[in-house]
Amino acid sequence: MQTKILTHALALALTALAVAPALAATDTAQARAEAHLARFAAQTFHGPDHRYSVRDVVIDADGTEHVRLDRQYKGLRVIGGDVVVHSHGSGSFLGVSQTLQRGIDVSATPVYGSAAAQAVAQGRVAGDARGSAPELVVYARGDRARLAWDTRVFGTRPDGTPIEAHVIVSARTGKVLDSWDDVHDAAAAGTGNSFFSGSVPLTTDLVSGTYSLRDPSRGNMYTLNMKNRTSGGSIFTDADNTWGNGTTGDTATIGVDAQYGTAVTWDYYKNVHGRNGIANNGVGAYNRVHYSRKYNNAFWSDSCFCMTYGDGDGTTFNPFDSLDVAGHEMTHGVTSRTANLTYSGESGGLNEATSDIFGTLVEFYANNASDAGDYLIGEKLYKAGGGKALRYMHSPNSDGASADCWYSTLGSLDVHYSSGVANHFFYLLAEGSAPASGPASPTCVAGNTKKATGNASLSGIGRDKAGAIWYRALTVYMTSSTNYAGARTASLNAATDLYGAGSAEWNAVAAAWSAVLVN
Repeated sequence: MQTKILTHALALALTALAVAPALAATDTAQARAEAHLARFAAQTFHGPDHRYSVRDVVIDADGTEHVRLDRQYKGLRVIGGDVVVHSHGSGSFLGVSQTLQRGIDVSATPVYGSAAAQAVAQGRVAGDARGSAPELVVYARGDRARLAWDTRVFGTRPDGTPIEAHVIVSARTGKVLDSWDDVHDAAAAGTGNSFFSGSVPLTTDLVSGTYSLRDPSRGNMYTLNMKNRTSGGSIFTDADNTWGNGTTGDTATIGVDAQYGTAVTWDYYKNVHGRNGIANNGVGAYNRVHYSRKYNNAFWSDSCFCMTYGDGDGTTFNPFDSLDVAGHEMTHGVTSRTANLTYSGESGGLNEATSDIFGTLVEFYANNASDAGDYLIGEKLYKAGGGKALRYMHSPNSDGASADCWYSTLGSLDVHYSSGVANHFFYLLAEGSAPASGPASPTCVAGNTKKATGNASLSGIGRDKAGAIWYRALTVYMTSSTNYAGARTASLNAATDLYGAGSAEWNAVAAAWSAVLVN
């Protein structure tokens, strides 16, 4: 016993020694970033009333540092004040990525009270809503900063989807300035015998002779059976570590799909992008399946750090936890932990597109013969099959609502439809306009913005390079209010970092954006 204790202590000491340099490098990068914010105030819009907290730190192999910080002004959280400071390891300042367009100069004393703001917020959200106490904030997503109330409103939509809305109300006039929902839905819709992906391997947990659908090797991520309720739930357990029978007659079958999708998504982010879990902290998210009754949707929630899947109505829709939907929902969590793209306007469309992009890349990464990779989102959800899908990345307007091309009022669309422009861009970047295998993708011409009708010839750079560019753009350059023009800049910066300015990859990014009218 004494030997074991000493061995354990030695292992802990060695781990601490290994972690210490990484923590020291992060602390140094943070200190350097905060010094640059003050030194280059004309570019960073820093002032004496500004304070910062670190959200994320990315240090490249060559020592280049990218420190993402959230901003406070006079002790108030600044929505849209997030900033990424880019520095060379030697200490030189390389620039910033941010939403702010000018300095902040607002009174911290509200004219419009919190109770009135809460009433406005609750009246804005449909369903049986209840609100938390409003938080006084600085709202800086627009052309100038304004004092505002951020009220969290909770409730349930008519289709059963939970509401976790933010309603931003001016603290001067009582006008609603913005709103969005932290529940990001899919817009519609051992050995495991899954419904969608066939027989799949699972890593489970054995406790006191009983297996549970929990994966200790991937941050202890697990899956709950909601038993058609909307709260509570219990973890799936099994006696022989063989789960499900491939049909919906066994409730564990859908649990297998969710757990498998979560594992593949974890592996994709770790093995392809070096990301250790959704929050990059080694902690696994969890799944809730059999949510409500005949629920035609799936969603990610930041508050529970979890994915939730409905069973579908059984007539039009299957259960909503196919592989690409699992990758889509988990990616909402990645986005919230990095660029935190606000779920409204063009940034909301980019948020949804990011989930479609990486949901697709997860499907290709899985290389599962039962659910082969493609650029259709949720095609397995439809009982009739026949190529019908929730979204079509090569031709977004094939769903009758999404936009193929950018236009000036695109941000007024539902975020699931404004996402079409980025989805179209990504397909053109990865596959080109006329790939040898896969559908052709028409390019855009001015005047035909909903439906692409052009025939410009673009060559793709492949999914791996396109995915690397989008991941770096998301995690290093995009901020909460990035719009499509900002996404073009962010992805060109990412292509420069990875492949060089003026490289074939950089030129392909520029050409693909131009092909969807983002110039």
